[in-house]
Amino acid sequence: MRSPDLDDRDRAILRELMRDGRLTNADLAERVNLSASACLRRVRMLEDSGLVAGYVMLLDPEVAGLPGAAFVSVTLDQQGRATLDRFEAEARRYPEIMECYLLAGSADYLLRIAYRDARDFERIHTDILTQLPGVSRVQSTLALRTVKKTTALPI
Repeated sequence: MRSPDLDDRDRAILRELMRDGRLTNADLAERVNLSASACLRRVRMLEDSGLVAGYVMLLDPEVAGLPGAAFVSVTLDQQGRATLDRFEAEARRYPEIMECYLLAGSADYLLRIAYRDARDFERIHTDILTQLPGVSRVQSTLALRTVKKTTALPI
């Protein structure tokens, strides 16, 4: 789907909603200098265009008991479509795998993993990551501290 043509007002609406998706339409309209009805029309147009993928609640990983973040490079023994499909289908099954990207480069995939502690990460590594279909190599990098994390796109 093609991105809609956005004007400055649309961008302002999107920036406000990316900061706080729970804004009421009245508060949003006030922040972007529109009437409530015009603001609602624009939000609906942005949603209908497919640009707005959804609304979510973001949890604090530490408070949720999952303070660990690992970035795992995975190399497969083959790169055929069937191998990639099996790996991806299996990776989607595990909630500990927060993100999974197919790469161009020395590794085939990059995964972001959420975990409780060292013992939990060992379990994930042994019981999940190394058991995924086609895996020949797993290389993990553990994050020490989050410096910047955002879900807002720079529009």
